[in-house]
Amino acid sequence: MNSDELYFEFESGQPVIDERFELASGRIRDMHSETLENKELETYFKSVSGFILFVLDTYDWAVAEGFNYDTLEELSDRNRKLFEDILPENYEKSYGNPSVCCSKFGEKIGQLLSALYFEMRSMIGFAFEEDRFEMTIRMELFIEIYGLFAEADKMGRLPVYGDLKKILYWFYSDYAEEERDKRFASIVDPAYSFARDIICESDLTDVRYLYRFGEYVTGTEIETARHLASLTEEEIGGLATTFTEGYRIGFAATGKDISIKKTASIIYQLGFERIVKKAIDNLKSIGLDVTIYRAVMSGFFMGGSYRRAGFYGAVPNKQFDYDHKDDDALILDTSLVNRRLEAVRAAGEKHRDKARLFGGPAVIEVFGEKPFSPEPNKDAAHLDSRQKKMLSDYKIQAALIQNEYIIGSERSFTIISFPVPEIGDNFREIFRDIVKINTLDYKLYQNIQQKIIDVLDRAVHVEVEGMGSNHTKMKVMLHELSDRSKETNFENCVADVNIPVGEVFTSPKLAGSEGVLHVTGVYLEGLYFKNLEITFKDGCIESYSCSNFESEEENVKYISDNILFNHKTLPIGEFAIGTNTLAYVVARKYGIEDKLPILIAEKTGPHFAVGDTCYSHEEDNMSYNPDGKAIVARDNEISLKRKTEPDKAYFGCHTDITIPYDELGEIRAVMEDGSSVSIIKNGRFVLHGCEELNRPLDE
Repeated sequence: MNSDELYFEFESGQPVIDERFELASGRIRDMHSETLENKELETYFKSVSGFILFVLDTYDWAVAEGFNYDTLEELSDRNRKLFEDILPENYEKSYGNPSVCCSKFGEKIGQLLSALYFEMRSMIGFAFEEDRFEMTIRMELFIEIYGLFAEADKMGRLPVYGDLKKILYWFYSDYAEEERDKRFASIVDPAYSFARDIICESDLTDVRYLYRFGEYVTGTEIETARHLASLTEEEIGGLATTFTEGYRIGFAATGKDISIKKTASIIYQLGFERIVKKAIDNLKSIGLDVTIYRAVMSGFFMGGSYRRAGFYGAVPNKQFDYDHKDDDALILDTSLVNRRLEAVRAAGEKHRDKARLFGGPAVIEVFGEKPFSPEPNKDAAHLDSRQKKMLSDYKIQAALIQNEYIIGSERSFTIISFPVPEIGDNFREIFRDIVKINTLDYKLYQNIQQKIIDVLDRAVHVEVEGMGSNHTKMKVMLHELSDRSKETNFENCVADVNIPVGEVFTSPKLAGSEGVLHVTGVYLEGLYFKNLEITFKDGCIESYSCSNFESEEENVKYISDNILFNHKTLPIGEFAIGTNTLAYVVARKYGIEDKLPILIAEKTGPHFAVGDTCYSHEEDNMSYNPDGKAIVARDNEISLKRKTEPDKAYFGCHTDITIPYDELGEIRAVMEDGSSVSIIKNGRFVLHGCEELNRPLDE
């Protein structure tokens, strides 16, 4: 049996994997020196095989623990070589750019070869983790694709596209279960300790440790680590305790038993390891071990999503990620969707016991990176309408299945945000002020917010109007309360799961909720939306537009892809009033309004979330405010379908869109008799008892 024939046998076991690894590595080395009649194809395969050979060299280096011996300069040089091909300055010549491949090989084959290279690049992380299986199956895929091209090249033609696509398809189908198993296990099983071991065993004052993760490292990660290294143990302890106490309080505030949980995951960007290390100790002191998994494994296996979770470094090129977010379009069909769902179920069953012990994620978000507004790429793969529906349905079904194993009503989470040096020369001052925001007196805010809630609970609906260039005009219907002495519509949100303090929120009634939501500019998940306007009828999106691109078609597609996530419509899942005026003032002080994460930005004005409610998958778990009142507005007319049609009750997304105070004309609570009480007017709190919230605005 020759090496090419071996790639059709999907046997596992370490001896078999070792043999396959050696055969594949040898074949890649041979391939790199072979010639083809088609010189464009020869250049492509030499380039990509050259990249794979460098990844193999990096694997050998990792096995030999080269990171213990290399200088900072040598580590930086290796890191840059791994990622330099797709960096913005090189992207116009990179095979990672679909336009480059399409110009050389035609649309269909070009898209496939660019997607193939995108997949090969996931080998970097596996090399650092010394994962021979993951490296082997990707090398085998590359070799099999090359074999078709080499055979066709002998006859002076290109291979049949359908044959190439079939290889790609069966690769992702055959390994769906292994890939999903690995991902699920890395989340719930602390035995997967690659990143945690680096954090706990490294000298975090020596920034060379950053190069051990297999992620792209820039000055941002290095300067973040150096800044945290300059803080005292007491300061680090305070930051970590705010973070982990938010996690613990999240369980207590919702009446969930944290004692039955044994594991939590930490999600963060490289550079924050000192906080993470202390957080690991804090969580261990309350009986929780920690998982820290890699954010990105494979574009295809992650269901078309290019957003990040887990641990991650700098993004080498966000346009590269954006161009490949729909690579699933090359192969996605009903059978593959069903295969992936089977894989989700199989992973849940295999790790059922560990999943029940998993308490949920503790997330450190970062902000301050250079804003990114993607360029549309006509040469990139794009999902058709049928595939968009398939992918949306898949995500909903996968979430429902996962919720059977990681039970929503038993888990919690927490999120905190910090700036990174890329935010500007005032990084250290901004970091200090964000720490103040993250550690505000929650009792003070709790009392003020209760006054707002007391008024809102008397209302039948709320009206929100913009001012100046903002033409928002929304009517938000509230649920009826049977007993106002025991029930409330709004949650009094202090510093637990969503740090910092500063909002009251509800899941509104959809029937009768209507109007126009408009913001002149907003960043959502790192993407900029200019003049975003959404029209609602009966609480659901009716139409939408923005002015990012000259083409209205591109603008609509941009919103559909990145806010509606290809659903035909989404409901209002949340209406909230942000009260953190200090965060608003700090943002204006440093001119970083456009860089605030939604976690903080949502506290700087009213916001509407489209998608699932805040209580998604936990609607039947009663929540209470600090005053003891039950929060009854946990459902809307769509989420109620979970009882009869669960696949129609959830959308798998929740996107907050905030109107800043300086674009806010008025928020008023309207009573049954038509009278109203203003809460905010002309960007200031006017409700009696909320005067303290205006203090930062006056300083």
